[in-house]
Amino acid sequence: MSTSLQKAYDLTGQVALVTGGARGIGHAIASLLAEQGARVVIVDQNPDVGSIASALGNDSFGLAIDVRDESKVRAGVESIIQRTGRIDILLNNVGVGLTAPALETTTELWDTTMSINLRPTFLFSQAVGKHMIERKYGRIVSLASQAALVALYDHVAYAASKAGVIGMTKVLALEWGPFGITCNTISPTVINTDMGRLVWTGERGDAFRAKIPVQRFGEPEEIAHAVLYLVSGAAGMINGENMVIDGGYTIT
Repeated sequence: MSTSLQKAYDLTGQVALVTGGARGIGHAIASLLAEQGARVVIVDQNPDVGSIASALGNDSFGLAIDVRDESKVRAGVESIIQRTGRIDILLNNVGVGLTAPALETTTELWDTTMSINLRPTFLFSQAVGKHMIERKYGRIVSLASQAALVALYDHVAYAASKAGVIGMTKVLALEWGPFGITCNTISPTVINTDMGRLVWTGERGDAFRAKIPVQRFGEPEEIAHAVLYLVSGAAGMINGENMVIDGGYTIT
């Protein structure tokens, strides 16, 4: 690897905030960012978030807060800035996958999905974005989904929430780009996490996998490497984009 490329991907001295980073895709992302030198702050409701984050090294730490509560999100972001002095990277990963046919989707399921998949992404982006604007630098990456791009049975609330993430991110990219902040989304297919394996198991999983041209589901590390690119010094002109990582599922 050339010296210039190493420098572009070196995150030493940067602070990365990862929501939902205690497990699955979020933890893979947090781990890779730490490997590249970032001090990682994990926000998660997992009671072990502190020990999970500290295990990453680089003086990383965790906060257990309700990401749906605006006052707690704002207080959490302020406490992080007071402790670290900065937030260079925000990774909005927290989410839930509740599914049901459209006619059977209750308002409770709908509201829960929006309150976890969409609301926290806005709350954290707004709170962290204010700080990034003051510093005139920042990288925000939010996890969307292939379900925001193509119709999937039983995903009406989930698809709407993830489409909302993409639409919101484009507006942030437009408004905050002049301040040195890039905002992008990543839309994965099914990823081999505990949740992914639970939902897409057996014949259902086999049938869906067969529709993906590469004939497999994704791995958390593949999403993490895409995030690393988008937050690196190599991607300063990537803004307002949605990177689809689906093995070709949405091309047909």
